Parts: sequence; C-alpha cells; structure tokens
Amino acid sequence: MHGMHGPSRSWCVGPAEHSWAASEGHGDCLSSPIPGDCDSSGPSFGSRRRIFPALTVLFLISFLAIPGTLLAQDESPGTPPPRPEDVASVDAIVAAVYDVISGAAGEARDWDRWRSLFVPEARLISVSLNHEQETIYRVMTPEDYVELAGPALEASGFFEEEIGRTQEEFGPMVHRFSTYQSRRSLDDPEPFARGINSFQLLRHRNRWWVVTIYWTSERPDLPIPERYLSGRGGDR
Repeated sequence: MHGMHGPSRSWCVGPAEHSWAASEGHGDCLSSPIPGDCDSSGPSFGSRRRIFPALTVLFLISFLAIPGTLLAQDESPGTPPPRPEDVASVDAIVAAVYDVISGAAGEARDWDRWRSLFVPEARLISVSLNHEQETIYRVMTPEDYVELAGPALEASGFFEEEIGRTQEEFGPMVHRFSTYQSRRSLDDPEPFARGINSFQLLRHRNRWWVVTIYWTSERPDLPIPERYLSGRGGDR
C-alpha cells in the first residue's frame, strides 16, 4: 500500500543499539507524502525489558476481566454495513481494499465502503527508511488514512493491484502476503512502486474482516523474492 502513511507517530528502529524513537507529528521520512523527520529520543531497549512484563500482566488481567466483549465491538454503530460480496471470501475482501483506494485523478473514493471492511480496532502499519537509512514504522487507523492519504489519492490518481499472493490459514485466522504494484494511471506503462501488503484477516459472524495491514515497498536493495510474485489461486 505504497503511500499509506499515518498521522501522528513514527518510530525509528536503530540498527546498532535497538533503540526506538517516537516522533510526534512526523511522517515516514523518505517515502511518505506527509513531510516530517524522525527524532532520536525515546525509551531504551533496557527500559523496555523492564516495562514489558508489567504490561503483559496488565493485558492478561484486562482480557480476563471482560470475557465475551472483545469481538462484540464489531456491532459498533460507527461501522457502515458492508457490501455482502466484499466480505464473502478472503479474495473478495482483499480485492475490495485495493478497489476502494484505486481511482483516477479527481475521482472520489467510497470511504464508507473502506470503513466497512475493518474491525473497529484495526491498524495499518507501514515500514520504510528515513533520510539516515534507518528503518522506521508508522501505526495508524483506517480513519487516519482517510484523512491524510485520501485527498492525495483523489487529487493525483492512484491504482494498486495484487500481482502475487502467499496465504496461511488456521481456524478463523488468515495471513496473506499480497504482493502489489502501484500506478498513477491505468495508462502508465510501468508501475512506480511495488511491495508486499501483509494482511491479517478474521472470519467472524459469517463474514471476513481486516484486522491489520502491514507493508513495505520494494527497493533496489530489497527486491521482492520470486516466490512472492506467484500463487494467484481461486477464491477462498
């Protein structure tokens, strides 16, 4: 999902000391259409080791205290009803994501259709490099994307499609590596970007949901392996 970047927080992952730095109000420094830089301040790896066990205990206590309520939130009045055909299969919901964000310059996107595909707690996570060639990531909600990336997509034109897939399934869970290519116009002879979208999907209450989309773009030093450029099977 080249160009999908979040609104307010990016994180630098330092290669030498595994340090993480939060940057409020800044974008992915190399590839984001949203300008900004990435700081070098933030909690050290050592401090995280002390914090994480306590957070794990708090999470378990919270989880056990509210049984049966986590998935009930999919009935939130803020979630528009989906098109039945969009959520009938894994292939259908992945295709719907690509279809919603794609369109010619000046063409409005159906953002209510977009919202209908995600669980209320869904997250979108992009991974890229900043100007110092450090790996950074951004975490956003589907609504963040509508507000920030939507105007740029509609103004400039953007078409993205799946060109390969690799899929794993266990019970109601599906993980799909969806290799994509992006164009500004359907008439463009070559894509301006390629990459991999990692979809985490859930089968719940007789439909499919997007839980997470996690992606990074191809670079000269990071070509897409051939095994991720094939595997386009039938509907599941």
